[in-house]
Amino acid sequence: MENVIKFGTDGWRGIIARDFTFDNVRVCVQGVADFLKKAGVAEKGLIIGFDTRFASEDFAAACAEVTAANGVKTYLCDKATPTPVVSYGVLAWKAAGAVIITASHNPGAWNGFKYKDQYGASAPDDITAEIVKSIDQTLSKGKTPEQIPLKKAMEQGIVEQIDLAPVYLKQMAKLVDLDAIRKSKLDIIIDSMHGAGMGYLKGLLQGGSAGVTEINGERNPLFPDMVRPEPIAINLKRLSAMVREQGASVGLATDGDADRVGIVDEKGNFITPLQTFALLCLYLLETRGERGPMVKTITSSSMLDRLGELYKVTVFETTVGFKYVAPIMHRENALIGGEESGGYGFRGHVAERDGILAGLYFLDFMLRTGKKPSELLEHLYSKVGPHYYQRIDSEFPEKERQAIIKRLQDNLPKEIEGIRVAKVETADGFRYILEDNSWLLVRFSGTEPVLRIYAESGSDARVKKLLEAGKKLAGMK
Repeated sequence: MENVIKFGTDGWRGIIARDFTFDNVRVCVQGVADFLKKAGVAEKGLIIGFDTRFASEDFAAACAEVTAANGVKTYLCDKATPTPVVSYGVLAWKAAGAVIITASHNPGAWNGFKYKDQYGASAPDDITAEIVKSIDQTLSKGKTPEQIPLKKAMEQGIVEQIDLAPVYLKQMAKLVDLDAIRKSKLDIIIDSMHGAGMGYLKGLLQGGSAGVTEINGERNPLFPDMVRPEPIAINLKRLSAMVREQGASVGLATDGDADRVGIVDEKGNFITPLQTFALLCLYLLETRGERGPMVKTITSSSMLDRLGELYKVTVFETTVGFKYVAPIMHRENALIGGEESGGYGFRGHVAERDGILAGLYFLDFMLRTGKKPSELLEHLYSKVGPHYYQRIDSEFPEKERQAIIKRLQDNLPKEIEGIRVAKVETADGFRYILEDNSWLLVRFSGTEPVLRIYAESGSDARVKKLLEAGKKLAGMK
């Protein structure tokens, strides 16, 4: 059998029924079981969670049947559960790790397999390499992994169904003054994007004088009226319109598995992930008065570097993928770590993205300062100067990947849009840093056949020109 199971920046993802099949999922989780047994931690147990995608609960059950046959104590979520809830569950249950059946922000035809380590964080490369090695060995034998029927495994006590919501909600109450938000006059609209986060923010915030409305809070694996369940402007048109029409204070959106957040200001304008990341850093540094290093990926804003200078904290930069962010957060006891994709992790919680907590922190920022989202952005710019950012995605046939790479390698520009290129970095794609501190990045997605082009500059018009330049460099239409 050909191995189509490839771990990218956050697990393995595939098209349902083409690559993401029950047989492949069983082989994949066998790799996890082998890793746990080899590491001598199988008795600590494995949590298995799943999102609201097509048949996710059935894929999760199939995983539990395999881990049960391997003698691994298994805690199977009793309902669709957000990824950050599962990640925190690993710490609360003192488990060896977790498997989550989710394709996060991918379109509805996709599903995926995430593995979280003992810290609840995205598994680093050395762990996934061990899992993939075991997968290759299983496939070479041509045998389907052994299984114990779920009902029998539960009767034997090898598999136990659990509800992770209570311990997670208790943790949220420790980190944020929920009563203050509930008693506020904020009018909050939540877009759960038909994902696993549905009901969480609403449940945490309702019951007081704050207005709380949830949309797309029911399961629909087709993710209608959106390109994909990714909380970016193109997918949040309904949320933006409702905020404008109802005069709401803010709009919050969580992606398919709720590890990312999207913010819409009181005017219905989308606040980009780079702006949100910088705002959350400002909240922690200025409003809460905390100090500690910050960790960002290469696609994140240079605003963080400026905040680091202002508040005298170190800023670490790494390649794209929270599996690279989390180890630095642990090593440096970092205050915050984040990505351009809208995923942010926080000290005192778990070194993993949490869209629910990020949303709560943003509300707390508004409440403590008495500022509207647009005013918070103005306050940020008063400190770091205006920064504008945009990302465009282009799908491409996989067979063209090497040709695109060669085109970029053979045509390194000395200037872009009339500004000299001061530095070119190729650790993760091609990043062109210009003399005026603007930057352009062209890189491949780590989870799907998509070329991403990013740009940040001091004006929106210049960002658009840089993006067009990026498309030309890559030979994309």
